[in-house]
Amino acid sequence: MTIPKSPKAPSRAAKPAEGKATLHPRNRHTGRYDFPALIAGSPELVDFVIINPYGKQSIDFANPDAVRVFNRALLKQFYGIAHWDIPPGYLCPPIPGRADYLHGLADLLADENNGQIPRGASIHALDIGTGANCIYPLIGTREYGWRFTGSDIDPIALASARTIVAANNLGKSITLRQQAHLPHIFEHLLQPDDRFDITLCNPPFHASQAEASSGSQRKWRNLGKLDPKRTLPTLNFGGQAAELWCDGGEAAFIARLADESRSVAPQVCWFSTLVSKAGNVQPLQARLKKLGARMVRVSDMSQGQKRSRFVAWTFLTDDQQREWRATRWKPKPG
Repeated sequence: MTIPKSPKAPSRAAKPAEGKATLHPRNRHTGRYDFPALIAGSPELVDFVIINPYGKQSIDFANPDAVRVFNRALLKQFYGIAHWDIPPGYLCPPIPGRADYLHGLADLLADENNGQIPRGASIHALDIGTGANCIYPLIGTREYGWRFTGSDIDPIALASARTIVAANNLGKSITLRQQAHLPHIFEHLLQPDDRFDITLCNPPFHASQAEASSGSQRKWRNLGKLDPKRTLPTLNFGGQAAELWCDGGEAAFIARLADESRSVAPQVCWFSTLVSKAGNVQPLQARLKKLGARMVRVSDMSQGQKRSRFVAWTFLTDDQQREWRATRWKPKPG
């Protein structure tokens, strides 16, 4: 199998300021974007370009339509995704941060593989809550040639993701499944013969719609954008209920994720989840220890002023991990 290659990222003249949080070294989204190049590839973007207070070209991130078109241009230029769109009101994610999570997971696998990132379709990743945007499978397939299964509870989101996969001829690399047994995450989703080298998840952040709306209003107020005459979205990146909030918020979701991971431990080499709230890390670590996780890793990520991290864990012993790598992480011929 030939591993698809991403288009080469254009050179960047700009460098991040000293001391400023930066993206992963392999992230294609460092520095300033070349807007003329983005517009050349996606002409519709020209209608959304503005000049920011620093005199640089940008877009209005308070406008969901602008964010959606900008994402489409980024995916086309940097990853060769020619066709991408999402239904109105669904989550339109910030691509640089999503790419950072995948690069961090690649580093995690490399740490267990003599420093070499395992690439190609022999690596099977499970994306919990893939959403209508299908971002993680799209980037992960292009960057590393990994094979993905994406799951979601929302049939409309899955229909959108299937349209994106089919339009870009990625059906051999990305498959999609619906989790129809709420509130389960892994149970009833994994089949007996499934084996996943890594799982990833961007859990709901808020505990309620009111909390999500309040957080968004606070963000606009801090940015000086709150205008009583303007109807603002719940979040500037959109999102449906299941994408943004759940009972108990992020802490409850990742606790459930950890609990269910134990029941499917033999089928997964490494589990992982984003943890947006730093205060939720230690309770998750403690819970995983009680569940019997053999190793737990915390990897920090940052973009501008935003700090985040992902937590990864495995229930496999050292011998079981070595056997897993020996049998699965070898590129298949052909």
